[in-house]
Amino acid sequence: MTEQISLGMPQLPAPGYPADVRARLEEDARAIVARYPDSRSALLPMLHLVQSEEGHVTRTGMAFCADVLGLTTAEVTAVATFYTMYRRKPSGDYQVGVCTNTLCAVMGGDAIFDELKEHLGVGNNETTEDGKVTLEHIECNAACDFAPVVMVNWEFFDNQTPESAKKMVDDLRAGRTVEPTRGAPLCTFKETARILAGFPDERPGAVEATGGAGPASLVGLRLAKGEQPHHRIVHPRGESPGQNPPGQNPPGQNPPGRSSSGQVEDAGRDETSGQEGK
Repeated sequence: MTEQISLGMPQLPAPGYPADVRARLEEDARAIVARYPDSRSALLPMLHLVQSEEGHVTRTGMAFCADVLGLTTAEVTAVATFYTMYRRKPSGDYQVGVCTNTLCAVMGGDAIFDELKEHLGVGNNETTEDGKVTLEHIECNAACDFAPVVMVNWEFFDNQTPESAKKMVDDLRAGRTVEPTRGAPLCTFKETARILAGFPDERPGAVEATGGAGPASLVGLRLAKGEQPHHRIVHPRGESPGQNPPGQNPPGQNPPGRSSSGQVEDAGRDETSGQEGK
């Protein structure tokens, strides 16, 4: 008996945006395309633009990008499905990304991610029932010197613990103000997507608040400039605070058998001749 295989109905073309939404997006799209000598180079910010409309990149959004840029939907889909910053299904107002790459993982990132999954009742890339938080693990947040790091809508929350991370998501869901460790104040994921499309962040003080690298990131630069680094905070393995490293004597104490000038004090040996004294 031959088994019949059903390939299913072919997918219908994506519906278009309502006329007013399309007109508004077309105006924004023209501003984006004008930045580039070749229109196809505008695809990445265009995808952020359509993501800012619905909170994820829909088939309608990809068809819009293809139409405006003169590309095929296959070309647009290939890019939209390659980069993880483009969401492919409805998600929350706040994307909470926990770094679980090597350094963050061993510093507590794995524990943070596991406890957040249990606390929120969701798995990786899933959204809470209230639509507020989407939880995901991220391979690297590019902030290893502040590990373990959590990002919310691509703003940094440094040196996190399971307790601080759980309080943060609780505050987000309750609508309370949550301040990143550094960088601009939080906004919704849709608002973040529009900023990533290249449109200015018009919130008062937001641009000035972005700041720069944190102190831990600048240690190497300070050393390269010959500046004095901070005192050691983490002591070498096996050494307790206040204990001198092997081979180093306490301040003001000379090594055995040597004077303050560094000369050998052993009267029983002549260092110049190598002969034993008589």
